[in-house]
Amino acid sequence: MSIEIKSPTFPESVADGTIANWVKKEGESVKQDEVIAEIETDKVVLEVVAPFDGIISKVLKPAGEVVLSAELIAEFEEGGQADNEKETSSENLSEPSSYSKKETPVIDDNKSKKNGPAVKKLLNEHGLDENNIDGTGKDGRLTKADIVNHLDSPANEEKEINTLSNTSAPVPILGPTTSTDRLEERVPMSRLRSTIANRLLSVKQETAMLTTFNEVDLKPIKDLRTKYGEDFYAEHGVKLGFMGFFVLAAVQALKKFPVVNASIDGSDIVYHGYQDVGVAVSTDRGLVVPVIRDADNLRLADVEKSILDYSDKAKSGKLSIAEMQGGTFTISNGGVFGSLLSTPILNAPQTAILGMHTIQDRPVAIEGEVIIRPMMYLALSYDHRLLDGKEAVAFLIAIKDQLESPEKLLLNL
Repeated sequence: MSIEIKSPTFPESVADGTIANWVKKEGESVKQDEVIAEIETDKVVLEVVAPFDGIISKVLKPAGEVVLSAELIAEFEEGGQADNEKETSSENLSEPSSYSKKETPVIDDNKSKKNGPAVKKLLNEHGLDENNIDGTGKDGRLTKADIVNHLDSPANEEKEINTLSNTSAPVPILGPTTSTDRLEERVPMSRLRSTIANRLLSVKQETAMLTTFNEVDLKPIKDLRTKYGEDFYAEHGVKLGFMGFFVLAAVQALKKFPVVNASIDGSDIVYHGYQDVGVAVSTDRGLVVPVIRDADNLRLADVEKSILDYSDKAKSGKLSIAEMQGGTFTISNGGVFGSLLSTPILNAPQTAILGMHTIQDRPVAIEGEVIIRPMMYLALSYDHRLLDGKEAVAFLIAIKDQLESPEKLLLNL
């Protein structure tokens, strides 16, 4: 029975998508609910799954082609058996039991089919067995970096040296060896990466972006986490992190300075009577910003649970478009990567974005004494068309004051 496979129904804000990858190829057997293709939109990657057990009889939209909402992309045969499986079964039935075959290495067909053409080319050129290399890509697939790292590994280098030493021909010594394989690969920019690039460039060109900096002493929060961290986890089932404090501190500051929570729409200023805080999350496909809705109504535990849930979804590519739409203010944490200081770029059409950085023990002067404290640099980028320097600095200081006196968060001060 032939069944039509269509692209997912896109939200109204998404006009079309691009076939990013056919996880399963034409003529290949698949199981029910197994991912057969990935469609990349401007915001998320959507998965197309098999409706039943069967085979993909025909691919109508190859990788890289643009598709519309609910458009036919492939034909599917329910049940049945793939051609290669039929051939194997036929050979096994017709082959005499006394026939001696040359032993060949066992190859993981599923793993091989997941690898891209560039990876397969490198494997063939260097005579490598893909089963001996650990893949770091999605679903264990190999990447070019995996191949290069394998070739550069000490064990592999030693193997090559031993091979050279066992040859009968003399090996000339010509100084340091250089690789003759100057590999290059030209691939189109992914749709998501292209959208991010265009948005960032647009922000730089269309806003009067400026950044102000400050630093915050996080010892009070670290002491709270040390004292109540275990009790917090036992009560709420989530760790007491730093981001929850920053989200709540930003919410209180946004209430004091509503212009920071506003946005520009043409010649109008839109003031939002709610605080929807976006938290930037880095993934293998690019930066995504899920939004914590009505953050002003959430407790610290609720915020931490939302952040953990969004982080897990982002890493597994399960974030929906609705979860990333809107937002009145954004927080970006470059500190998790070790960034000491940076200038975050606005998430248009928002007015401001807060940049967190790595926590570093530094000497600071407190009441005339030099003391080592866990310090973090804060950066606030803002649209100078709407927000003056005085308000931006006061807003950042308001966040700093609440973080250095966490009790103010509990008292909504």
